[in-house]
Amino acid sequence: FRSFSECCCILFCLGFTTEQSEVIVPALVKIMNNNLDMIYKDMVTKVQQEIVLQQVMSHIGRVKKDMIILEKSEFSALRSENEKIKLELQQIKKQVMDEVTKVHADNKLNLNLEKSRAKELNAQQDRALTQTDRKIDKEVADLKTMLESHKLDHIKYLAGSIFTCLTVALGFYRLWI
Repeated sequence: FRSFSECCCILFCLGFTTEQSEVIVPALVKIMNNNLDMIYKDMVTKVQQEIVLQQVMSHIGRVKKDMIILEKSEFSALRSENEKIKLELQQIKKQVMDEVTKVHADNKLNLNLEKSRAKELNAQQDRALTQTDRKIDKEVADLKTMLESHKLDHIKYLAGSIFTCLTVALGFYRLWI
């Protein structure tokens, strides 16, 4: 407000008496001063604000540095862990390759053994087949020989029978004539 008398006039216009206005105005001034003091206490001066801002910026800078250091150390730890995993992976890969080579060699040996067994079995079957063929050929030859000898015997008996019949017929013919 501009002055004490102006405040009293305003209150008088509002329906307050002069005595009431003279009591109310100092009370209002006191309340307003207290409110302003409280507001000023809560307010920060520009210098204080800049100091706090500098402190906050300094704190942010330290946090950034800490984060960078932490990030680098984390990155370094991850890198070393990655290297460990790579080494373990190479060892496992080598072990797997050794196992594959071993299994491959075992399979190749087994395959060669089976091939030799199969060849031996085939050779045995071929020998048995050859022997059987020889036996069959011998039996066929023996049967042919026996057949030929029986054939000759039959021819002899037939010729003998024919000559005997002719002799008997000639004998009867001589007897009748």
